[in-house]
Amino acid sequence: MKKLLLHLDTDPVASTFDQAVAYDAGVDNIIAHGGATRDNVTPHVHGMIFTRGGKNLKNSAIFIGGSNVPASDLVGKAVKKAFFGPVSVSVMLDPNGSNTTAAAIARKVLTDYDVKDKNVVILGSGPVGQRTALYMLREGAKKVTLTCRSMERSKATVKEMKEHYGVDVMPGETRSDEAVKQIVSDAHVVIAAGPAGVCVVPEMALANNTSIEVVADVNAVPPLGVAGMEVMDNGVEKNGMRYYGAIAIGNFKMKVHRGAIASLFESNDAFLDETTIYDIACKIDNEQ
Repeated sequence: MKKLLLHLDTDPVASTFDQAVAYDAGVDNIIAHGGATRDNVTPHVHGMIFTRGGKNLKNSAIFIGGSNVPASDLVGKAVKKAFFGPVSVSVMLDPNGSNTTAAAIARKVLTDYDVKDKNVVILGSGPVGQRTALYMLREGAKKVTLTCRSMERSKATVKEMKEHYGVDVMPGETRSDEAVKQIVSDAHVVIAAGPAGVCVVPEMALANNTSIEVVADVNAVPPLGVAGMEVMDNGVEKNGMRYYGAIAIGNFKMKVHRGAIASLFESNDAFLDETTIYDIACKIDNEQ
C-alpha cells in the first residue's frame, strides 16, 4: 500500500519545499491543499481516515505547514478534532519550518557541549526563537533569555510561553548594539534567530567577551545575524567561541525534517509538534 501524505498549508499555494522534502523522506504521493483553515480541513481529514482502515491507517499521514504559525496551530487542533477515537492518522506540524529549525539549532549547539547550568541568550522572539528556548530549558539550561527590540513584546511572549508550556523564560530588549553587548555579557550560548538580512549580534557585542562558548545563527542572507559568522561554520573555533552557521544548521534541519516525515508512517496516532519533533532530532547524528 502506498504511503500517502495529505499536505495542508495555510498559504494560498502549498509549499514546494515541504513537498520535496516529503518525497525525499519516502512518501509515495502527496495530496496538497493550500488555503487551509480550521474551518475547511475536516472533509480532507475524513478523506484520509475513512479510505483506509485498521493496520492500513498508518500508511496515510498529514503534514501541516504555512508561513502563518498561529493559523497552522489552529489547523492542527481542527485536524485532531476531526478524528474518531482510534480512527486517526499521524500528523506533523511544522509551520514555516519553525519546529524542525529550532530542533536543529538546539542539537547543533549541543554537539559535544553540555548546556546544563549555562546561560543562553536567544535574539529573536519569533516561533524559532521560542521553540529553541523550550529545547534549551529541556536540556537543563540555568537561564534562557529571549529578546527582541521591544521589551513590551518580549514580556508578552514569555508570558504566553509560561501559560502554554509552564516554562520560565527571561525577557530582554536589544534595541541597540550596546544593549546586545550588555545582555550577552554573561551568556555562555548566544543564538541569533532574527529576521533574514539583519545582523543582530554586532562585532562589538562579542569583543572581549570571556563567557560566550557557543554562537549559532540561522540567517543565511547577508548581512548574517552574527558578525564574523560564515554560513558554513560547523563548530569552527573563533576567539575561543564555537560557531555554527545557517547552512550547517540547515543541513541538519533537513535530516530532522525527513526523519520526522518518515516516522509518521510507523503508526497511525503520532502527533509531531514543537514538543515532540525534538525527540526525533535527538535520535539523529548531529556531527555532520
